[in-house]
Parts: sequence; C-alpha cells; structure tokens
Amino acid sequence: MRHLLRHTLVFILTLMPQMCLYGQDGQERRGSGQERIRIASNEVLLDVVARDKKGRPVVDMQPDDLEVYEDGVRQPVESFRLVRRAGRVGIGSEARAGEPKPLLTPVERRPDPEIGVSVVALVYDRLSQDGRKRALDSSLEYLAANREMTNFVGVFAVNLSLTPVQNYTTDYDLVKRGIEKAGVLASAAFEGSIGTTATANAEAQQAAGIAQAAGTAQAAGAGGNATAAASAGSAIGAMSVDAQFTAMQERTRETFDSLQRDQQGYATTNGLMAIINSMRRLPGRKALIFFSEGVSIPPNVAQHFRSVINAANRANVSLYTVDAAGLRAESLLQNTREEINARARRRMDNLDKAFRDTSGPLTKGLERNEDLLNLNPQNGLMQLALETGGTFIGDVNRIGPRLLEIDEDLHTYYLLTYLPTNESYDGRYRSITVKTKRSGVDLLARKGYFAVAPTGSSPLFYYEALPLAVLNRPQPTRDFPLLAGSLNFPASGKLGMTAVEVEAPAEAFTFAADNERKVYSTDFSIVVLIRDRERQVVDKLSYHYVLLGPINSINAAKKGKILFYRETDLPPGRYDIEAVAYDALNNKSAVVRRVLEIPEMREEGLRLSSVSIIQRVEQIRDKVESPFRLGDLMLYPNLGEPIRKLAGKQMGFYFSVYPARGETPVLTLEVMQGPKSLVKVPLKLSAPDETGRIQFASALPLESLVPGDYELRISVSDSRGRVSRATSFTLEP
Repeated sequence: MRHLLRHTLVFILTLMPQMCLYGQDGQERRGSGQERIRIASNEVLLDVVARDKKGRPVVDMQPDDLEVYEDGVRQPVESFRLVRRAGRVGIGSEARAGEPKPLLTPVERRPDPEIGVSVVALVYDRLSQDGRKRALDSSLEYLAANREMTNFVGVFAVNLSLTPVQNYTTDYDLVKRGIEKAGVLASAAFEGSIGTTATANAEAQQAAGIAQAAGTAQAAGAGGNATAAASAGSAIGAMSVDAQFTAMQERTRETFDSLQRDQQGYATTNGLMAIINSMRRLPGRKALIFFSEGVSIPPNVAQHFRSVINAANRANVSLYTVDAAGLRAESLLQNTREEINARARRRMDNLDKAFRDTSGPLTKGLERNEDLLNLNPQNGLMQLALETGGTFIGDVNRIGPRLLEIDEDLHTYYLLTYLPTNESYDGRYRSITVKTKRSGVDLLARKGYFAVAPTGSSPLFYYEALPLAVLNRPQPTRDFPLLAGSLNFPASGKLGMTAVEVEAPAEAFTFAADNERKVYSTDFSIVVLIRDRERQVVDKLSYHYVLLGPINSINAAKKGKILFYRETDLPPGRYDIEAVAYDALNNKSAVVRRVLEIPEMREEGLRLSSVSIIQRVEQIRDKVESPFRLGDLMLYPNLGEPIRKLAGKQMGFYFSVYPARGETPVLTLEVMQGPKSLVKVPLKLSAPDETGRIQFASALPLESLVPGDYELRISVSDSRGRVSRATSFTLEP
C-alpha cells in the first residue's frame, strides 16, 4: 500500500501558472487594505467558520469574541481577519428548503496572495449502485447551482487505487463530465460483517441451542438409565461436531472480514492521504467532499486513519463527509449491538459447558467487540468531518441542498494565527479548541496537530511524529547500534536513483511477550530524512515495524537484523541523510547521519554507480527488482562496519557501469591509503545486459594490507571522458 501511495502522489495540482504556493515557512503576506498576516515557521494558521443556529454565516465577529486553546492553555492570537469571497449568498436554512439564490459578482480567477483560491475535491469512494446514483445526482445538483464556478474543482474516484478523473479547473463542462465519468467507473465490492449480522446472530442462536440440547441429554443420562446415557453420549457427540463446525464457520467469516476490511481501509485512507497531501501548499480554505457508504476502522487501519486526519489538519483541508447510502432503513448501531450481545451470550453459555471455545483468551471477544463498534461505517465519516473542521451529511436522501453549505464555508470564514506557548517540537499531539463568548454561534475549526518540524512535501504518518522529534534534538541519541548508507545507481531515465539502507540488530528493540496469547509483538519505526544544502527536506522515507510471532520463537527473532530499504530519485547535488530508529515500547532511539553526493550526469554519456563493499550474499528465487540483484544472488552492502582480516582473506565489492552507446569503456581499480596509491590495476568488463548496464562484482585480496583506513577507487573511461567513484573502508586484524 505504501508503494501505491508514493506513485499516487505523482499526481500534482496544476491550478494556474501564476499561483503563489506557500507553507508556514516564515513569510509575510499582505491583503489589499487588510491587516497583515505574518506566518512564522512555528506559527499555527487556523481558518474558523462561524454559523448561527440556522446555519447562516456570522460575519461580525471581533478578535475578542474568539479564544484559542492548545492542550487546554489559552494562546495569544497574533492576527485576525474575516475572509469573504464572491459566491452564493443566503446558503442556510432557506437553501436547504431548495430555494434558488442569486449569485454575487463572479469571483476573479486571480488568486489573492493571502487567502489564495477556493479549492474543492469531489471524492467518490467505492459505492453501491444506489449510493453512486445518489452521490452523482447530488453532485450535479451542487454543480448546477454554481455554474459561475467560483471554486476550483477536481474529481477523484477511490477503488482499489486512486483515479484522478478530472484535474482542478473552473471549467463547468469539464467538471460535469468528470462527475459523470466517475459515475460509470466500476467499484470493487466489499461486504463487511455489519452486512452479515443477521447470519452471525442466527449462528449464535444455533450454537446456544446445541449447547442447551446437549446439556439436557447429559442430565437425563446422569439419572442412571443406561439407554438414556448412551443416547446422551450420541447426542453430545453429534452436537459437539455441529458446534465445532459452527465455530469454524464463524472464525472463517471473521478472518475473511478482517482481511477484507483491512484492504478496504488502506485503499480508502491511502487515496484520501494522496489528495490531501497534494493540496497542502495551496493557500486558502480547502474542502474535500467525500462520498462514501461508510469507512470502517479495523484495528490495523486505525492509526493510518489518524494519519489522514492529521494530514488534513496540517494542510488546512476540511473534510465534508457524505453518507451516500441516504436514509438507512435499519440502524447500523442496532446491528452492531445485536452481534455484540449475541457473542456475549454465547461466551457466557460456553463458560460452564463442555463445548467451551479454547481457541483463544476471553479478551479475544472484547477485542472483537471494540472492532465491531468501529465498524459502524458512519462513525468513521463523522470522525473525519468532526476533527478536520468539516461537517457530516447523513441519514438524508436529498443531499444536494446540504452541499451548498460548503460553498458558504469556503467563501466566508475567519483567518487567524497564533504562536504556541509550547515551542518544543516534541512530536506530541496538540489539541486545539476554539471558543466564542457569543451565544448562539457554532464554530468549525481543525482539532489539533502533531508538533514536528517541517518535513517537506511528504505526508506525516502517525508513527513518524516521535522519531522526527528525536531527529530535532540538538544532540543525537545512540541507545543502540545503527548503521546507514546511500548508494546511487544512475540507470537510464533515473539518473538520481538512490538506494537508502538502514540496519540495526533486532535485539535492540523491545519484543513484548504476551504469555496469555502465546505471541510476541514489536512497535518500532525507522525514518529517514534527506536534506539539501539549504537544509530543506527533499524526501522522507519510513516504515513502521509491528512484528508478531509465536512466543516460542522470540529468541530466534532477536538474533536477526532489521534491514530498512527504500529507493528515491534525487537531482544532482550534495545531501545530508539523517536516519533514526525509534522503539515506541521503551522510548529508546538511535540516530545516524551520512553525506550523499549525486554527480552531474548525462543520459547519453558514460555513467558509474556508487561503489559498495559486500557484507553478505544470499541466493534468491523470487523475481525481485533491485540494483543489488546479480543473477540469482542478492548482494547486501556493508554500511560502514570495519572489515576483519580474520573473517576472510578477501573483501567483496560491487558496482554498475552504464556505457555510452557505441562505446567500450575501460575499467581501472585503485586502492589508496591516504594520498598514497597502493594498487592500481586494469580490470575487464563484460558486455552490457539488455538494459545497457554492466554489473561488476569481484573481491579484493587482503593478505598484503595492514590494519588501517583505505579507499577503494573505481574509474571507467571511454573516448569521450572518464568517471570515478570511491568508497572508504576500515581494515581490522
């Protein structure tokens, strides 16, 4: 899924050539005749919507009418202003009654340098036929009421991947065609356990009946009647088999539901994350209207779901969620309650019966109950809206009039900033509460953010906040060994392709043992920041390691190594690689920093990869695409560990040559100690493979080298020029 997300992020907003993009990065902005809004690097920008009890915008608020609290502590407001754009008026209770309203003077397409433009993303989740029709009809109704197109609108569809149907535009016809196209895209069908509650309850009642019948037969046999006892034994045996098959069927359904809901949850959250992140640097209030028939939040997706909310809050994107199922005939909460009660009755019956389920601890049922509560699809939609300053639209069949309220939020809101009194980038979540002294006024604003330093254009995932706070400390931590390296492989079309590796011993992390469930688990993360010469983050790479295994294999697991591997594409230049490994279970961490140089190269010229020392070799059978794959071997580079002469008589090394067309390059190997050249020998290169690459792996004899620091330099040349790259290594006895 992370691979899918990285590729999805390639889709970039293309609003207008002259549009000014910015983040909270220390700049001053001026509006025409308006109060200046100063944005410092640690200043928090809030857009606040104020409505009266009839849903109409409140436009006469004063700075003293609003109070901002962060983690319960009142914050001094640095700047405050009312933002009003041209657009529909009177969108309140009258609009919900379906009465058409006139337009003000059409909005200018030139963006305000302070408040930017209004941007709306229409996002259609996988929908049933009825849900899709309801979502598209309401979207077209919303569009028809905005023919002047005062907002830039984009259209997206989320299925097993994200489909950008129409890029952001103010062209009415293009948006209309995009909505219609989204209506004919096929949706993958997902059926969750909420939809099978009736079946689950029937199975629960059947299991309870089996247990009760067997108990009655057993009591009759206990009266001393041999015939009755035999009958009881037969009945109990038959009932036991039926009960076991019933339990097997239930476990099969629950397992499949869990895996399916995980897949659905990741597809939805990845799609939302990509859209939100692409809107991040746009100034002004932004809205994402999400049409869905529900977002389930299984345990494996819960934290990823929180990442979406955090990304929206960091990007000042408000989510307006729409339950496209309309007015539901049956209560989802009632379905959930019935299944929980059925499970409780079955568990209590089994406590003193011969057919007690011994497949897991009693807490398994409690975990399932919590899962079921999160499965109410409206819960996820409500949470997305509530925590990002948007609204939830549900249990209505006519959605269009409710969508018109969103325009009012985009065109009338208060923009304010404050400098947090807590200036520490500690990675913790900071809750935001905006209050008003005026009665009869409801406020919409984002609910919080993670206190981390800027990380470039990459989205912030939930597990990255605390590791990034560790990187921000003035003194790097070193609670356990950590190695890192970066190697450039300038393949055709990807001259800046760089492999980043981080390695740590598995025993450095906490393996928590659950003796009741007979399993172990971990919770640690590795995060890498790549900074340019101006210390700006150009890329962020990460992975969250939640390992789970049988408790009897915990010692074997600790003996291994954790290898983090990611690829990125960088332009020529000098970069700082900062890697951190963070163990969430014991709050321990380690930081390592390296320097990477990407030389200037030409696609048509001779090119040479970085030179890597080989740490170990592994035979593989799978088709793995990697610059370190050599035939059926996978080469693992040494990330800076000393080479011990006693461990072997040779030191393996590896690199790739990319010759220019029509040229036959010449290769030279040189070993240097300080300024002194110890060895300089020519080596023969093989013919290029079908991709035009020449892979070279060999070994350097160590007998004649004394312990010390060395440099291995590789040079290739042809009739047009010469290229050299080198790597350092330390030799120990």
